[in-house]
Amino acid sequence: MDNNNHTNQPHLQEQRRQLRKESTPAEVMLWKMLKNNQVEGVRFRRQFSVDNYILDFYCPQVRLAIELDGEVHNQAGAAYSDEERTLYLKERFNIKVIRFENSEVFDYPERVVEEIREELLRRLRATSSMNRGGV
Repeated sequence: MDNNNHTNQPHLQEQRRQLRKESTPAEVMLWKMLKNNQVEGVRFRRQFSVDNYILDFYCPQVRLAIELDGEVHNQAGAAYSDEERTLYLKERFNIKVIRFENSEVFDYPERVVEEIREELLRRLRATSSMNRGGV
């Protein structure tokens, strides 16, 4: 499926811009580790939208989204909403979403980046295998 018709819709542009301006400290810290192709040479985007969902970080090359969960995610119904969104992105666009608590970014930054790296490598291998006619 062509994702280009579903990404970064103009009606969400201002909201994406505002979210970038008002990044949480955890988002700022993780962005410093992801930007400029620092992890496996792939490019991540900040506050990237797919349909009506705005993802904290997204790597279009391998369809990998990174979401950071702060206090708002502890509210009633937030976990269900997150699960629903994750399932929708996976089923509709084959986007893998991995989630981290803000505290994990501060307390274990190397581990967070390593988990991201491992998933990137899995998805890069899968993409490479599919391009060669594999499974």
